[in-house]
Amino acid sequence: MPEPTLRIALTPGEPAGIGPDLCLQLAQQAHAVELVAIGDPALLEARAATLQLPFRYRLLDPASPARGSNAGELCVLPVALQAHPACGQPDPANARYLLETLDRAVEGCLSGLFAGLVTGPLSKAVINEAGIPFSGHTEYLAAASRSRDVVMLLAAPGLRVALATTHVPLSRVSELITRERLERVLRVLHAGLVKDFGIARPRISVCGLNPHAGEGGHLGREEIDTIGPALQDLRAQGMDLDGPVPADTVFTPRHLEKTDAVLAMYHDQGLPVLKHMGFGRAVNITLGLPIVRTSVDHGTAFDLAGTGRTDTGSLQAAIESAIEIAGHRSGA
Repeated sequence: MPEPTLRIALTPGEPAGIGPDLCLQLAQQAHAVELVAIGDPALLEARAATLQLPFRYRLLDPASPARGSNAGELCVLPVALQAHPACGQPDPANARYLLETLDRAVEGCLSGLFAGLVTGPLSKAVINEAGIPFSGHTEYLAAASRSRDVVMLLAAPGLRVALATTHVPLSRVSELITRERLERVLRVLHAGLVKDFGIARPRISVCGLNPHAGEGGHLGREEIDTIGPALQDLRAQGMDLDGPVPADTVFTPRHLEKTDAVLAMYHDQGLPVLKHMGFGRAVNITLGLPIVRTSVDHGTAFDLAGTGRTDTGSLQAAIESAIEIAGHRSGA
């Protein structure tokens, strides 16, 4: 019997940004999976008219089996906007709309309606301006799925970078780097590389926090007092860990040849390198969730919304990654 068609949820993200554009551009080609856009169909129709793209939609029928997506067509699970913003002009009134699209996606993934979730870019600032504390997709999806330990991983051709801390001020990073946190993050990362990427024995390189990984304690003691002991504990449990390695060394080609993933201590220690290597082809993946979640590697790009000058490369890569991870999890 043929394998059943996968159904992948797709949240377009901030309605005034490029997320709707990317969904519509991607819909111009046929897909073997059923892509289900969770959002306001009127927004998609209006943006298609602005972009002069052919577009039609059909409403999701949860009782029907998934089927491939035809060119120029999207399946839609409707969620109504609170306000219809102009391109590039976000409205905080839509904060609740954005969160409802995520909630509906998580519910669908947990129930088995969707095999995975691909999220488009949204603006943290816009949601916070509406009076709703929001630090990012990763943290919100963890809470929505009742997941205690999750890890943000970005993957590009030739490089995977995970983060020990995510969207926090740099001034707080040192206090957040504890042995307990590092051991939790590395366990999630190791398990994710096995379960979601099919790597039987992952090799993980762990960055130091300080320049030159502390220079033997002369430039900071986190490597000696915290990072090193955490790695030693996990090595004793069988993990293949290298580090703490200076961040200006770990990303050299020679070092990357012998590692499956790099754990950076903070957001801007690892992600600038990854984006330099693979921007437009990189994918944001949340490890540790009970659902498959991938995302684009870029923001809302308000200045490009409605112009047609957007590149769907990262969204296409995110969909491909979601399909691949769903396959690994199902044993296919």
